[in-house]
Amino acid sequence: MQDVEAATRHWLEKAVIGLNLCPFARAVYVKNQVRIVVSQARHLDAFLDDLDRELTLLVNTPAEETDTTLLVHATLFPDFEVFNDFLNVVDDVVAEHELEGVIQVAPFHPLFQFEGTEPDDVTNCTNRAPFPTLHLLREESVERAVASEGGDADAIVERNLQTLRDLGVEGWRALMQKA
Repeated sequence: MQDVEAATRHWLEKAVIGLNLCPFARAVYVKNQVRIVVSQARHLDAFLDDLDRELTLLVNTPAEETDTTLLVHATLFPDFEVFNDFLNVVDDVVAEHELEGVIQVAPFHPLFQFEGTEPDDVTNCTNRAPFPTLHLLREESVERAVASEGGDADAIVERNLQTLRDLGVEGWRALMQKA
């Protein structure tokens, strides 16, 4: 479990923050407002219980204390397609909690692949993490971050894609290597 959290932190520090892939990650990370939860669930129902708990905790905790949560599972979703299909269930859970427009979930997976890209396309790395991860974000934090970047979410996405193209696959692999 500690190895999973350490690898997740490494990815967060080197890629997400280091490459500025998420405009507000640095600010909340240095203030210790990022919660990393490594699920020990042995099956999907237990993982959904973890998701329920984390959604409830996030909305009931002041943003100054916990602004965002990374819910990580090391073994439950080895197949990206299964994980990707599971995101429909995640959307349903957010809706059941009546959190649409309050919390959004960003998916990350070691084999993440955008539709229309090849598996080895470096731009897939914008959503690649060491382990399958659900990033629970407060909508207001996302809106604030986008506004601080000039209000153009598409520009942030394009900048991230270009950053990864410039880095290249070998650069990404080197970045993800632990020191």
